[in-house]
Amino acid sequence: MTGDGGPDGVADVLIVGAGVVGAAIARTLAGYQLSCLLVDAASDVGTGTSKANTAILHTGFDAEPGSLESRLLRRGSLLLRDYARQAGIPVEDTGALLVAWTPEQEAALPGIADKARRNGVTGVQPRTSAQLYQAEPHLGPGARAGLLIPGESIICPWTTTLAYATEAVRAGVRLLLRTQVLGVRPGPEQHEVRTSGGPLRCRWLINAAGLYSDQIDRMLGGESFTITPRRGELIVFDKLARPLLSSILLPVPTARTKGVLVAPTVYGNVLLGPTAEDVEDRADTGTTAAGLAGLLDAGGRLMPELVAEEVTATYVGLRAATEHRDYQIRVDGQLRYACAGGIRSTGLSASLGIAEYLAGQLGAAGLKLTARETAGPPAMPYLGQAGPRPYQDAARIAADPEYGRIVCHCERVTRGEIRDALASTLPPADLDGLRRRTRACNGRCQGFYCAATVSELLMGSTHR
Repeated sequence: MTGDGGPDGVADVLIVGAGVVGAAIARTLAGYQLSCLLVDAASDVGTGTSKANTAILHTGFDAEPGSLESRLLRRGSLLLRDYARQAGIPVEDTGALLVAWTPEQEAALPGIADKARRNGVTGVQPRTSAQLYQAEPHLGPGARAGLLIPGESIICPWTTTLAYATEAVRAGVRLLLRTQVLGVRPGPEQHEVRTSGGPLRCRWLINAAGLYSDQIDRMLGGESFTITPRRGELIVFDKLARPLLSSILLPVPTARTKGVLVAPTVYGNVLLGPTAEDVEDRADTGTTAAGLAGLLDAGGRLMPELVAEEVTATYVGLRAATEHRDYQIRVDGQLRYACAGGIRSTGLSASLGIAEYLAGQLGAAGLKLTARETAGPPAMPYLGQAGPRPYQDAARIAADPEYGRIVCHCERVTRGEIRDALASTLPPADLDGLRRRTRACNGRCQGFYCAATVSELLMGSTHR
């Protein structure tokens, strides 16, 4: 694939990393007259931190006021809400309750409310103990006081990344998966990027490599940050647990972590987590007995009835934590290099804000940005539980009976949905990719009954 790029074999921009931030950047730059490459070592977009998080659309109420994260999170949240509406990405406006369980946590509440105000997040209101239990009757005993944050919401992280990447590819961005960046040789006019699939050339290089962003940064001479993966284990409870809560239940955050929360998901389940453990291995996504036991212990205090419910799944997300408390975003016009590193747990919510900001910085640094028309956000399959699904749509089934033929009974996924995913702009390469596009095999039985049929459909598509 030597020379993939513009007419002269050199791409105007090469973006490393097809997670939610890299895909958002690609989608934004696709709106300009540029030849762009988006490369990732994985076999699909959004396979790292972007797929394994708490799936919350944050307001940024507790970000550090005046920080770049605060600014881009606030802007990104607004942009993503509008984008989700256009693309059909599931979002539920649940609001959140931040709950104080100790006198020290209660004393911190006014400061958190003031921080929210300084971050431009309005509507935050104090709540007494009685008001907390009135809103969430299944809370564990001992809640002293809290804050209502009405703007916090839940979102589908899988569809978000996929929508960005789909829009980018349809607008002309070249997506190269299974393409690991091995080295970069900067040049006065262009960079040569050595990859596992052969050399690529570009005029500008953008580093959005997530957990590996410090390694890419060092290839360009950077030494300003180091990624220390922060592992977070999470437990997914069965849909029968969903009536236990109506909003996101947040702990009082610390300087190091946002803490263990309880939250509904747009798929109808309930999440408990995450833990926060610094690890060395950037691929350490295995759950631990100690981590899960600690979560169940915390969950038993937060909401005792929750831990009696059936567990559907457990998973681990790795956040790209650094020694700094803010995003590590910079643009070097002389080197023609941009870095979007240290994007931790707020990357999903801030993604479009980051992309907008970075595009502005690139333009100021010398990248010529001439706008062009694109088709805009794609219409994505709706994976949420709050809206109608294909198996519930009589008119759709009458027009195409495949939408009435359920394959995955736990998640009510039909043959029509699987067929559509396999024929989409960015079809899945494996079963995990198909899960993220349809919810197939993600339910109570975790594919015990449907995996064989789903795999047969997948293999029939990928080997035809």
